[in-house]
Amino acid sequence: MKLEFNRKYTTIAIYAFLVLAAVVLFLGLVLNIEFFTDLLGTVGGLLTPFIYGFGLAYILNPVLKFIENKLMVPIFKEHINERLRRGISIFLTFVSFTAFLTVFIVIVIPQLIASISGLVASIPQYIETLDILANKLVLMIPWESLDTQAIQRVLEQYVGQLMQSAYEVLRQCLPWLVRFTARIASGMLTIIIGVIISIYMLFDKEKFYAGAKKIWYAILPNEKADFVIELANDANRIFGGFINGKLLDSLIIGIICFFGMSLLNMPNVMLVSVIVGITNVIPYFGPFIGAIPSFFIILIEDPIKSLWFIVFIIILQQFDGNILGPKILGDSTGLSALWVIFSITLFGGLYGFVGMFLGVPTFAVIFMLFKRFIDSRLGKKDMPLSIGDYCAPEFPIPKASPKRMGESRKRMRAEQRSRLKGLAHLAKPKEEPTKEEEKKSK
Repeated sequence: MKLEFNRKYTTIAIYAFLVLAAVVLFLGLVLNIEFFTDLLGTVGGLLTPFIYGFGLAYILNPVLKFIENKLMVPIFKEHINERLRRGISIFLTFVSFTAFLTVFIVIVIPQLIASISGLVASIPQYIETLDILANKLVLMIPWESLDTQAIQRVLEQYVGQLMQSAYEVLRQCLPWLVRFTARIASGMLTIIIGVIISIYMLFDKEKFYAGAKKIWYAILPNEKADFVIELANDANRIFGGFINGKLLDSLIIGIICFFGMSLLNMPNVMLVSVIVGITNVIPYFGPFIGAIPSFFIILIEDPIKSLWFIVFIIILQQFDGNILGPKILGDSTGLSALWVIFSITLFGGLYGFVGMFLGVPTFAVIFMLFKRFIDSRLGKKDMPLSIGDYCAPEFPIPKASPKRMGESRKRMRAEQRSRLKGLAHLAKPKEEPTKEEEKKSK
């Protein structure tokens, strides 16, 4: 008996098999959720050096581009080949990065330790002051009308629980110290491997990009591959502009805070400046997160100067929000204030401090994709793309004129071509020079 091939039923069978496989995979995931969670944790731990390396390479890439294009090319021109120039540029980049870390460790860390030590040393004085206030409060209580025996029993119970808790903490302290030491050693090794990986990524970044582009064009149709590459270009623009700009902005704000507080002769200048600079990387909420603990740190030392600190920090944040921030960041995300607050709240609740920092560019990419999807759907219906056309009271919304739609489509195509053109110089891998060319260059 000869079996006839039926394309229709074969397609149905393939789809049915894929659906069944997806159902089995989903049930296996639900029934063995702990196994898959542990597996993801193990894989994530193994990939941690690569994540660190990629993050470090991404942050140092603007420094490398500046050194290579603004210093190395004008100085050496064509006297050395590109690979040697790239190697020297990477070396100078990491020297600059190491110098910055050294300055931070040598200058900032000792002052931080001194500020924290000063706070710790003054704790007995604060406790003594609180003790005096508590004694005055005790003298004001009418003890004759209270059940002192019941109070004594409650105090004895809480003291016993406190002693038991202290014993448990001390008993678990030694194993925790051992684990903490092992974790520090493992973390140092991970960081060293991450630095090595970042050097390789920076050295051959054009080849890595070209290889990724080659893979996308191999597995996807050309139009979809163009879309993925365009998305990667826009995501790189948003993330790079936001992260590098926000780090530079926060560094400048921390330095201004240090000099301003020094001129005002405030206590714990270095500690407060570091807190303000670090928390400033979080848009909108960062200044408040940094100002609240800083206010209490100064309040403990000098209540009057804590009020001056509030005035100073308000002026500083107004300068950052209206002058410095827009000058450095510009409109790198394209989000309104409402969506920035929404993204910080959402990603901050999910991933903590890192989510509050990276949530804004992540949501900006999602928002950009959604906006392009909406514009594409409206364009197919010959509807206007400008949001101002939907503020009119008329209903239904009138369709856009052919001339206006043609202009909108031309503008969208021009934007797409410009984005793809921006990728062209990255897409082409640089060819390695031959031995004859190296001899000629020498």
